[in-house]
Amino acid sequence: MLFRATLLLAALAASPAAADLRLHMFEQPGCIWCEAWDREVGPIYPRTQEGRTAPLARHPLHGSLPEGLRLARPAGFTPTFVLAEDGTEVGRIEGYPGESFFWALLGGLIAARVPE
Repeated sequence: MLFRATLLLAALAASPAAADLRLHMFEQPGCIWCEAWDREVGPIYPRTQEGRTAPLARHPLHGSLPEGLRLARPAGFTPTFVLAEDGTEVGRIEGYPGESFFWALLGGLIAARVPE
């Protein structure tokens, strides 16, 4: 499955008609799981294929939503990662399950956006 997700990520990145994908992270001060993500994933995220395909935007949990972002439901706790395609939520990861699980879950969300 990881190999398939990698191939689909490469196809998505190479596609000139690819939709605008963004990963929105909802966080709050003092969140130990947000801090863990910041340590384990944050520094490398922009340099990964996932980070190039779905750039990260960070938002306070209790702040206003950015203009044009439409969520299926509000983020209830931190961290919540919402994958949005052209501003509309298409998937989410609630909580931080650790680095390995995070990459696998995010890879699956992104791969699901690539037409077969």
